[in-house]
Parts: sequence; C-alpha cells; structure tokens
Amino acid sequence: MNKTVLVTGGNRGIGLSIAQAFQAAGDRVAVTHRGSEVADGLLGVRCDVTDEASVDAAFSAVEAEFGRVEVLVSNAGITDDTLLMRMGEDSFNRVLDANLTGAYRVAKRATPGMLKARSGRMVFISSVVAMMGAPGQANYGASKAGLIGLARSIARELGGRNITANVVAPGFIDTDMTAEMTDERRATILAGVPLKRYGAVEEVAEVVRFLASDAAAYVTGAVLPVDGGLSMGI
Repeated sequence: MNKTVLVTGGNRGIGLSIAQAFQAAGDRVAVTHRGSEVADGLLGVRCDVTDEASVDAAFSAVEAEFGRVEVLVSNAGITDDTLLMRMGEDSFNRVLDANLTGAYRVAKRATPGMLKARSGRMVFISSVVAMMGAPGQANYGASKAGLIGLARSIARELGGRNITANVVAPGFIDTDMTAEMTDERRATILAGVPLKRYGAVEEVAEVVRFLASDAAAYVTGAVLPVDGGLSMGI
C-alpha cells in the first residue's frame, strides 16, 4: 500500500535521492526546502526545522494535500566545520539546533498522527562521523551521534504502537560536496574504505526505503551504516 512520506531537506543530494526512491515506488512524497526548486512530482513545502511554527505549518500543508505523514525521514542538516579551539558556541549551537533539535521537532510533530493510526516509520539520517568522529567536526559529530540516542528512545517509547525509529549512517557518498575535494583528499579517504569506492546516493536511499517498508516491521532502534565498511568494529 502506498504511503505518505515526508523527507526533510529532500530537495537535493541524499535527501532528494531518498524522496525520488519513494516516489518511484508509488508513494506520495513531500519534501521540505528553504526556497529552492523542487523536483517534478514531489510536493515541496517550505520549512525551517529550527522553528517550531515552521515545522507545524509544513506538516499541516502535507496533511492537507496527502493526509497524515506515515513515513518521516529526518534528513535536513548543516555543517559549520572548524577546529575545536576556534569553534564558537554559536557555531556549536547552530549545528545542534538544525541537525538534532530539528529532528526532535519533526519527530514530535509526526507522532500524534502515527499514534492515532497505531503505525508509523521514522528514519533519521546520521553520519559515519557519529561513530568515528572527525577533526573540525565536533559540532556535527555531536549532533549526528545524538540522533542515535533520540531514535532509540523513540523506539522504546513508541514501539508498543507499531511505530519504528531507525538510523541510517552514510559514509563518504558521491555528492556535489565530495566532488569538490582534492584528488589527494579523496585518495586518503578511500584508503580507509574496505570497498575502495564512494557510495552512491541511491544506495543510501534504498536502505532508507527498506526501513520504511513492511519488510522491516520488526526492525527498530537499529543503526545501519552505509559506508563501505569504513566504521565496522566501532
């Protein structure tokens, strides 16, 4: 049965690939954005996940068009990299607000509809940095690691109502961001990846779609790395 899916930050990169994978499967898909164009066939709703009223308005727009959100993919996020000794509290707080508190806001807003239906899927897009850490990314790593605690708490709290909460942790994925790296930096990264290649956005999307499917009905509180083996053993 086709479902109503909301992907935050679904207008580009990994988020767009996730949205398009659901769309290709016949689901009704909405994506949040902050003023960018949205791909054909997707319902675009303007949303700032750092603002509770904006989140509420976005959900209301989706509900008016498609009905309640049955699958929530919390993907929106930012980076603001700098070494710890140079990182200001504003940088740390801004990244946590967007990446972690923003995920809390959208999960909280999705919960009443899922509870009423006694069914729902939440998938949080974390990062390999949550497990491994990275120089210059104390704020980003903390925010992405926090998603694991958030998802697992939701899994325990809402599991009795047939609501699952899982985490996908991508590694180095071929995106516009990684394309800007120097050849030397790319080679250094790939040296630590057992599969010796970057991942494709479609490979992340298919894992997310699995977690939202009926086939994953007994999977909750899981953290699934999509990283070519980079973080194994951590």
